Amino acid sequence: MSSADVFALSIHADYRCRHSGACCSADWDVPIELPVYRTLRDAVEGGRLRPQASAGHLSPFIVEPGLPEGAAAMLERTEAGECVFLERGTKLCIVHRDLGESALPATCKYFPRLAVRDGRGTFITLSHFCPTAASMLFRDDCPLAIVAGPCAFPPGEYEGLIVTGSDLPPLLSPTMLMDSPGYSAWERHMVGRCSEVGSRPEDVLATLQRDARSLRTWKPGRVTLVDAVRDLPSSLERAEQPGRLDASLELYSQVMRAVPADLRPQPDEGGLDTAFARYVIPVWSTFCAPLTRFLAAKAFASWTAYQGRGILTIVRSLEAALAVVRIEAARQCRNVERELDTELLRDGFRSADFILNHLAVGEDLAAAWSVAEY
Repeated sequence: MSSADVFALSIHADYRCRHSGACCSADWDVPIELPVYRTLRDAVEGGRLRPQASAGHLSPFIVEPGLPEGAAAMLERTEAGECVFLERGTKLCIVHRDLGESALPATCKYFPRLAVRDGRGTFITLSHFCPTAASMLFRDDCPLAIVAGPCAFPPGEYEGLIVTGSDLPPLLSPTMLMDSPGYSAWERHMVGRCSEVGSRPEDVLATLQRDARSLRTWKPGRVTLVDAVRDLPSSLERAEQPGRLDASLELYSQVMRAVPADLRPQPDEGGLDTAFARYVIPVWSTFCAPLTRFLAAKAFASWTAYQGRGILTIVRSLEAALAVVRIEAARQCRNVERELDTELLRDGFRSADFILNHLAVGEDLAAAWSVAEY
C-alpha cells in the first residue's frame, strides 16, 4: 500500500500523542492479542517491564474466562481506573517507552484512530475523546480538506471497519446502491460543505439534507453519480439556531438507547435548557468553525455509510452528533455556571465522542438513524 492510499482530514493529518493520559485512565477494558501478551509477560517476568508503583501487588494482566474474541488477556487497572502501565508523573506509557510501539496492544497502538478500509484505500478520522484530537478542531492554520498520504498515518493495517470485495458499497437509498467513485464524490461534498467559510453547523445540516434528498432521485443512465454530485446546488440553505433543547434531547435519547444498559450513564438532564439559553446560545455562533469541523470528522470515514440504509442516514448521524454536542456543552456550562468557551466546548466534544464512539453500538445507531430514509 502506498502513502497515497491513506486519507485523512487536513486538521488531523499531523496528529501525534501529547501524553494527556486521558485514554490510559479512562477505566477501559484493553484486550491483548496473544503475541503481544507473550512479549509483555516475558518482559515483566524478566524485569524489563515494570508497572507503575501505585499498582501495588496487582498482576498487570487479567487472564480469565470470557475474554473478548482474539484476546489472550486484558491490561489490569488500578483502583483509580488507570492502566497499570501509565506512568503518573509524565503520563507516558511505560510499555511504549521501554519496549517500543510494536509491543503495544492494538487498541493502544491505534487509538484515537477510527478507520474504514475499502477498495478505495484507508480512511482515518479521530475520536475527539482524545484531548489532543479535540483541540485540533479549533486550529486555524490549515483549511479543512481531505488529504492523501497524511504524515501522521503511514500505510499500515489499521484496525477498524474492513470492507471486502464481497461487501456491498454504501447505499444511496434503501433501493439503490452507490458506486465507489460516486460515494467518494458525496464524501468530498459533505466535507466541502463543512469547509465553507462562515457557515453555521445548522446551515450545513440543512444544506446536506436538501442535497441528499435531491441526489436520491438519481438513476443510472446518462449522468454518472459523480456528475450528479457535482451538479448539486452551490447555494447554502439557512436554518434557525434552536432556542431550546427539545429536538436535541430526542436525538440524544435515541443515541443513549444504543448504549448497552450496563454502560449507560444515569440521566442527568436537570437544568440543561436553562443552561443552554443562558450560557450557550449567546456565544454558539462564535464557535461555527470547530463545530463544522466536528461534523466533517463525522462525515468522513463514516462507518454509518456502510451500516446504514442511505445518505439520509449519514445526514441524520451528523444531526445526532451535533445534538449530542449541544447537550454536552450545556451540561459542561451548567456544572461550572459559566458561558461556553473553548475549554468547555472542547470538553463537550470529548464527552460527545465518548458516547458516540466508545459507548454506543455502531450498528444500533445506524439502524436507528436509518428511519430517516422512510
